[in-house]
Amino acid sequence: MRLVFAGSPAAAVPSLTALAASRHDVAAVVTREDSPQGRRGTLTPTPVATIADELGVPTIKANRLAGDATESITALGADLGVIVAYGGLVREPLLSAPRLGWINLHFSLLPRWRGAAPVQRSIIAGDELTGATVFRLVPELDAGDVFGQLTQSIGGHETAGHLLDSLALSGAELLVRVVDAIADGDAVAEPQRGDVTLAPKLTLDDGRVDFTRPAHDVVNLIRGVTPEPGAFTTLDGARLKILDAVIARDAPRLAPGHLERQGKLILVGTASDPVQLITVHPAGRKAMDAGDWWRGRAADAAAVAE
Repeated sequence: MRLVFAGSPAAAVPSLTALAASRHDVAAVVTREDSPQGRRGTLTPTPVATIADELGVPTIKANRLAGDATESITALGADLGVIVAYGGLVREPLLSAPRLGWINLHFSLLPRWRGAAPVQRSIIAGDELTGATVFRLVPELDAGDVFGQLTQSIGGHETAGHLLDSLALSGAELLVRVVDAIADGDAVAEPQRGDVTLAPKLTLDDGRVDFTRPAHDVVNLIRGVTPEPGAFTTLDGARLKILDAVIARDAPRLAPGHLERQGKLILVGTASDPVQLITVHPAGRKAMDAGDWWRGRAADAAAVAE
């Protein structure tokens, strides 16, 4: 089939690469416009745009699928549209432009975690199982019939970044199988079943750690917002990012938010067990071992995270 592929972040790259290596023709790639990156604000293409260039696939760059972008995509005469984390909505008339419509690879077990941040929300919620779903794109958010789905356990120490990397690979394989089945006329789409939960995009403030919560909630939040938008607290009047932490089940309990050094461990109290800080990123400095950070503080004394 003749395909048009829409995607932007690194998580969409395995899908583009897999489709480009398949028996189908990727006629063009749609991705978001170059954006400022780094301290100097250098205009940088999306990871998908970079790979499309390496593959020699024409690229349409647009932050909204309307106007000229819609006309350019429609003119491709694609049989099927494939979207993976593009970062924008596909509306009519573009939704009906490809002969067979659009399919979407979503990194969740739909209908659980419909929305922009399914991997992060599943970890924050303490889910033990997640997966990927390929479904028919419809006007309603992530609500179309399902062509295929895979399940995957969530490791107890996996961050959202680690889990997304893994699902991007397994999801790409699922996506190609579904595209093959559609081309062969063997694909069957079934309605979504189960309770609907939503996964709205995370904001910077979603990364603020609330140490009045139980330890497992605290650690799940840290894992779920790593690497983006990042977990943080305020200590000594400055923001402290928390990159890695675990539950210290055998340590004496501390008041919520109170930090202490106990032996080699840097602990912070929660509503249940303390949490051990493993790696932190102080403001204006590099990421470092929590013990090294603690020794470099102005006073080696108890502190309170806010």
